Amino acid sequence: MDATTAPEFPPGIEWLNLMAPLRMAQLRGKVCALAFVNSGSAWCQQRLADLSRLRARHGDRLNVVAVHVPRFDGERDARRIGKRLNRQRYGFPIGHDPDWTLWQHYGIEAWPTVVLIDGEGRIRDRIVGDGPIRELDARVSELAGELVPALPNADPIEMRRGGEPPLPLRFPTGLVVSGNYLYVADCEHHRVLECDQAGRVLRQFGSGDPGFIDGPMELAAFNRPHGMCLWRDVLYVADSGNHAVRRIELRGGDIDTLCGAGRSGTPAEGAIADPRAVALDQPRAVAISGSALFIATAGDNRIWKYDLGAPGIGLVAGSGRLAVADGSSVGASFAEPVALAAVQQVLYVCDAAGSAIRSVNVRTGAVSTLVGQDQWQFGHADGARSEARLQQPLAIALDPDSPLLWIADGGNDALRCLRLGGGELSTIELPQRLHGSSGLAVGGGAIWIADTDAHAVLRFDPRTGALRHVPIGE
Repeated sequence: MDATTAPEFPPGIEWLNLMAPLRMAQLRGKVCALAFVNSGSAWCQQRLADLSRLRARHGDRLNVVAVHVPRFDGERDARRIGKRLNRQRYGFPIGHDPDWTLWQHYGIEAWPTVVLIDGEGRIRDRIVGDGPIRELDARVSELAGELVPALPNADPIEMRRGGEPPLPLRFPTGLVVSGNYLYVADCEHHRVLECDQAGRVLRQFGSGDPGFIDGPMELAAFNRPHGMCLWRDVLYVADSGNHAVRRIELRGGDIDTLCGAGRSGTPAEGAIADPRAVALDQPRAVAISGSALFIATAGDNRIWKYDLGAPGIGLVAGSGRLAVADGSSVGASFAEPVALAAVQQVLYVCDAAGSAIRSVNVRTGAVSTLVGQDQWQFGHADGARSEARLQQPLAIALDPDSPLLWIADGGNDALRCLRLGGGELSTIELPQRLHGSSGLAVGGGAIWIADTDAHAVLRFDPRTGALRHVPIGE
């Protein structure tokens, strides 16, 4: 493409982790990867992880700058986005473009897009999507080879120290309730906790450091675990950062890998000879029905089935395209499926980017939309399904005692309830707002809520309306 001078950062950019606003002049002398991202996008999260690796690889020859551009109204709040992006503790400047100003200056059309700027401040390329890192690496290496020696920049970029305070939980996500036990995926502490319902920690699964290690519970390692489900004495975990599904044998506490190679990709269907050779793309949720484990992969917008009886994997539904489209099997499309709930032959799917709740017949693969229209229609409206609106829902849970589907409506910071069988969507009145909640469980007469951005677990009693904090490990 023809090289043009990169536009300056406009005053409306809010820098989430810098001491002073960034200027293009501070990036001169190095290659710059300017990434336009959305904090809730699985594709963007993968691209940011790629850029972190490239920054470490190329060292002083590469600057990385990320600019968040909101998809949803709830993402215009800089504090919310700063907290969300603090999860990964990126070591490069992150800006927030609430009015899409810089997006328009650069003519961006899709998330994620990486604009490559040479050492002279000229736009040299743009790479759209979350394609293979080697393509981006090759282009960065080519531009880095053109750099000429220069004096150190007299106006260095000063990062602001920040991050979340040390707390017992750090961005909890998946929850499971069984008998007197409560299981919590402590996402950014890279562990799973077994607690009693009063919040006392009984056991910790995983060392607490990110990694991909099987073995005894104190030595094994997870990387950003999300959704979980329990079957008999086995807890299945969507280990999102490792692109894997892990299982915890609760009797002894040992952890092993059910499937997942530690890298993103689309699995080959059929019998599995080596579970560690299966490539998954950001599994975010698991649910079990009979001898089948269902896996929602947010990175490729698909639902998979793993046969526990005769190990093998097959596609249930999803074309891979990000969309809210009904149909059968590959004729249907999802928009970042992040949560699952199974009952008999029906699988309920929570589509975050589509602001939708879907259902899948697991025998036929037929997909229907219960609530939602497409990835650009969202809001906060109760009532009949055709009129009701959600905004970036992040978790669902079936009520075992009534035909209700509970929904953590992340973009609206609300708890919603959908009556199954043609009923309406309603908002549950709570004594406080939620904070990006991305985990739900029903059990013991209560709704358990992972109040993710508040680093907390809450217990809601639907009969009395009481909501209380569960002091996990405090």
